[in-house]
Amino acid sequence: MAEQHTPRSLIVSLYGAYGRAPDGSPMPVAALIRLLAVLGVDAPSVRSSVSRLKRRGLLLPGRTADGAAGYALSDDARRLLDDGDRRIYARTEPKLSEGWVLAVFSVPEAERHKRHLLRSRLARLGFGTAAPGVWIAPARLYEETRNALERLELSPYVDLFRGDHLGYAATAGAVARWWDLPAIARLHEEFLAAHEPVLRAWRTARAGAEAPAGGENPAGAEAPGGAEEAYRDYLLALDSWRRLPYADPVLPAELLPDDWPGRRSAEVFAALHELLRDRGAEFVRPYVSGPANGAGSGN
Repeated sequence: MAEQHTPRSLIVSLYGAYGRAPDGSPMPVAALIRLLAVLGVDAPSVRSSVSRLKRRGLLLPGRTADGAAGYALSDDARRLLDDGDRRIYARTEPKLSEGWVLAVFSVPEAERHKRHLLRSRLARLGFGTAAPGVWIAPARLYEETRNALERLELSPYVDLFRGDHLGYAATAGAVARWWDLPAIARLHEEFLAAHEPVLRAWRTARAGAEAPAGGENPAGAEAPGGAEEAYRDYLLALDSWRRLPYADPVLPAELLPDDWPGRRSAEVFAALHELLRDRGAEFVRPYVSGPANGAGSGN
């Protein structure tokens, strides 16, 4: 998954980061076009992507307080974004003692299209394959999995179990079969290649701004680089990062290689979020209806 910032994905990231107004007011279409233009997306692509999101029931047409045309998040979209926040910004260290959740499914041949949907949804939730028809994930994903399967009306085909891995292979060896760890590691390395230099540049600029000048320390001095640049760099990082906590189940450290790049990529995203999110909101705020709200975006 090299950097693939599609217009539709960027719109979802924009709503997740800055488009959740407390009163549910819509984001003006003109604001969407202006804010996506900063990221290189033209107006026809914005309108086409918004139409697709509308057909999926994620965006609802409406009018802003001053009568401008816009789109608000549906209830389903808000729930998806809220679920995404718990993944995207999770900072707790997973523990092996938490155990596992198993999804065992059987879909009749007459409904085999649902079999594909079920497999793809479990994969997108971070499940690995323990055996044909048996999928496994860290137990902390149980509630989100249950909610997703019920929302997609797939729960009648699935049994969910919680438990421990008791052998016979060592759990670390079994994990390497259940998930394609090298492929997941490459995703983290791609994220680092694209966004770690951005973090270094902002840190260097900030350090330069805070350095004493003429014997005085300008306390509270902000890093050079405008709000527009902060918004652009943050949204691109968020758009890349928000897929990773779904591709990567975030396994306990003792089950992963010592040089696992996921730890560093999580630190880089967290640092970019801290440095840039609020600075970027200063650029967004004049364009949206109501104050910018919300911090993350779901898959």
